Amino acid sequence: MQSVLLAVDRISTFIGKTFAWCAALLTVLICWEVFSRYVLNNPHAWVLDVQIMLYGTLFMTAGAYTLSKNGHVRGDVLYGFFQPRTQATLDLILYFVFFLPGVTAMTYAGWDFFTTSLAIREQTFSADALPLYPFKFIIPLAGGILLLQGIVEIIRCVICMRDGVWPARDEDVEEVDVEKLKAMVNVKDEDIAALDRYVVKDGSRA
Repeated sequence: MQSVLLAVDRISTFIGKTFAWCAALLTVLICWEVFSRYVLNNPHAWVLDVQIMLYGTLFMTAGAYTLSKNGHVRGDVLYGFFQPRTQATLDLILYFVFFLPGVTAMTYAGWDFFTTSLAIREQTFSADALPLYPFKFIIPLAGGILLLQGIVEIIRCVICMRDGVWPARDEDVEEVDVEKLKAMVNVKDEDIAALDRYVVKDGSRA
């Protein structure tokens, strides 16, 4: 099972790093257009559309990559104090309540957007029109990859709830030093254990 989880992580990482080159392309494109517009007095109407597409592609395809690295923003000030089983329980609840419905809807709607756009050969509204359907294909593609990575994270939650420790990740990095944070806010292990028991007990009632 661990090999399957890591294989999906590598797929998300490969896609994220591949599309990360959009940032370099975006930089080159903007610099070239500024030079062309203000030095050569030769602006291009299609450049703004390409800029938006490149940024949107970069943003959407980074989701699964960031999730595979456990890099999305969370309230680590509280979350980091919990025991792994409590963390996994909270994550599992949030994945089912928010993540799965939202990402599934995005993927389904994105595919509908793409097929409709492809059927009508949709184009941008600039003076130099560009085809829009290749960009709209990124929506279901990114949603599908993010959904796959989310399923992997759900499996990790179940494994952690069973074993009491999080499964290993490739290049796993702990962004918050929990022990130093405990010392800074004068929190004792007994207080954390009590809070942990309360969260688990309250969650079981729900």
